[in-house]
Amino acid sequence: MLGMLDVTRVRASFPSLSDGLARFDGPGGSLVPTEVAQAVSAAMAAGMCQRGSLTAPERLTEETTTGARAAVAGFVGGDPRGVVFGRSMTAIAFDLARTLAQGWGPADEVVVTRLDHDANVRPWVVAAERAGATVRWLGFDPDTAELDDVATVLSERTRLVALTGASNLFGTRPPVREVADAAHAVGALVHVDAVHLAAHAPVSLEALGADLLTCSPYKFFGPHLGALAAAPELLETLHPDKLLPSSDAVPERFELGTLPYEQLAGVSAAIAFIDDIGGMTAIEEHEDTLLARLLTGLHGLDHVRVHGSPARRTPTVLLHVDGLAGEDVRVALAERGVLAPAGSFYAIEASRHAGLGDAGGVRVGLSPYSDDGDVDRLLEGLAGLAHGRAS
Repeated sequence: MLGMLDVTRVRASFPSLSDGLARFDGPGGSLVPTEVAQAVSAAMAAGMCQRGSLTAPERLTEETTTGARAAVAGFVGGDPRGVVFGRSMTAIAFDLARTLAQGWGPADEVVVTRLDHDANVRPWVVAAERAGATVRWLGFDPDTAELDDVATVLSERTRLVALTGASNLFGTRPPVREVADAAHAVGALVHVDAVHLAAHAPVSLEALGADLLTCSPYKFFGPHLGALAAAPELLETLHPDKLLPSSDAVPERFELGTLPYEQLAGVSAAIAFIDDIGGMTAIEEHEDTLLARLLTGLHGLDHVRVHGSPARRTPTVLLHVDGLAGEDVRVALAERGVLAPAGSFYAIEASRHAGLGDAGGVRVGLSPYSDDGDVDRLLEGLAGLAHGRAS
């Protein structure tokens, strides 16, 4: 059902919250609700082995697989026939880059951004360099964390633009559709890394203008694996390396080896859980309200600096406390029962471009199970770190 988010009910679904910690580490991987854990457990006990139509276990395996494809397709506005599962978004991106690069050469260009997680940078850079193609870098404003104009790096030679749906470091939600339209105007494909975006806002392949979109269910209550969504007609044109006897059908030709069926059951359960608690629109509204409370509180702390001020953002904030290293802040907050990790979180290009080096900062991420009390505990903990005191 769709509606307002009942955070009390949501929190009751997460047994790990019973430890009393205030969790701001969701961007690194969300907590898992009871419903998802039960679905994974039940699938592992069900005797699934290989897909088929003869025996009950074969049929259950088939239904679990097709059900997970349908669930992801519904979640991102795609076609179940174009949903591919892999070990992680990073693994999928490397496989996809190697496959696409089969058609690249010295006359071609690939665009990546300084704002992205390295999983949407390095696979394309490596593949382009091996193909002899040119890599064009799109920067961002270090003060606002807003992306630069993509037109400055596009040309008729552009074959692909890789772009984040939302920065996992600053929370920036760049104008993906505008970038996609500009890329399509020069004949380029667009790959959108929606790992961070999909955990916080409704996602639509069509609305974003993405040809290829990847996400990670473990960011939105599911198990640890990755998913790719694309038009099956596009996937039909791509021919990845595969075993001789494995299926050449789409999407199976992209999935190496036997799928983790218990994890697929967990993916379906995670998306069903999201629908049951009100849907992504309700989640986004809840998190936006908490984000406003958080930012107001942070701006009232003179010794705390927030990095970036994007116009559209996820509920993700990177900050520094005057006189303290990020790790010192992380430790001090943890001693107060507040979990807020520090680092660059694999957004290494973003951290360096913003002048933060490899150290990054303290990342505060809100989740659907975050509440006012969590935010207040964080603000109180930060307030206690004034004048560079970590204890």
